[in-house]
Amino acid sequence: MNITELNLAPTLTILVTGGAGFIGSNLCKALIANGNSVRALDNLATGKLENIEAIKNHQNFTFIKGDIRDLETCKNACESVDYVLHQAALGSVPRSINDPITSNDVNVSGFLNMLVAARDAQVKRFVYAASSSTYGDSKDLPKVEDKIGKPLSPYAITKYVNELYADVFGKTYNMETIGLRYFNVFGRYQDPNGAYAAVIPKFVISFMNHESPTINGDGSYSRDFTYIDNVIEANVRAMIATKPEASKTVYNVAYGERTTLNELVVLIKQYLAEFDPKIGAIDIVYGQERAGDVPHSLASIDKARNLLGYNPKYDMKTGLKEAVKWYWENLK
Repeated sequence: MNITELNLAPTLTILVTGGAGFIGSNLCKALIANGNSVRALDNLATGKLENIEAIKNHQNFTFIKGDIRDLETCKNACESVDYVLHQAALGSVPRSINDPITSNDVNVSGFLNMLVAARDAQVKRFVYAASSSTYGDSKDLPKVEDKIGKPLSPYAITKYVNELYADVFGKTYNMETIGLRYFNVFGRYQDPNGAYAAVIPKFVISFMNHESPTINGDGSYSRDFTYIDNVIEANVRAMIATKPEASKTVYNVAYGERTTLNELVVLIKQYLAEFDPKIGAIDIVYGQERAGDVPHSLASIDKARNLLGYNPKYDMKTGLKEAVKWYWENLK
């Protein structure tokens, strides 16, 4: 995504944690293209060096292999940076159910380390990846930032604790923090492999391999699928927001439309069949519902529009076409 139109000063130095991951690597590339000096911190547990292959030798890019669970690593990474975009985390509801301790160590202890390091380095603003999972068992639609329910998974708990810590640091140390509650982000460089792969790349790779994708449940669950370029825009706008009330709070980052899994799989099949007509004949398989899954998710993005100037360009279908094309060209 070209972020020059957003008027982010190219003279700034920005730390992206999780910089070799899906969202982090996309942020790094967009910032490098804008002229910024970028520092990426990643332990490569889920991130991949190939995600940053295109920029690894760029004069304005520095990669630090390190773990946010180590405070000294965090402090060294934060030294002399203007902004922190904290994306490092162990994602996935099922992963957190299978191993809640590691999810907590990374997502809570690691987050606290980063807050302390950013505070001590006196960064201008700490923008962090929050999650729509924080809405938990709330049945309200659309989801509005100040109305949440009880968390439904260890992962959701960790992301809610992040918001609580950020709020306390804002009040106690007058730190500028902004949380971005991501809603089902998808797009280029999202890993289709592994036990905890997200649904879109998982479906895409199944079809490309001429295998039937498996939907958990009856396919009626719905999500506010959000293309990666909308997320890049939200992060940049969170950094440059100047309204006094824009900081020390959280925002939904989504498009504001919901799609059922049944609708999603039909679209993926349709878009891929343009490259390989045989895919159009592949059947869908239905399995058990997953523990901890929220039935429906839809965001109100009014707050981000009003306070950040967030104006997402990509609806789900437009983003999905781009993503499917990228997977076909890069993973076939």
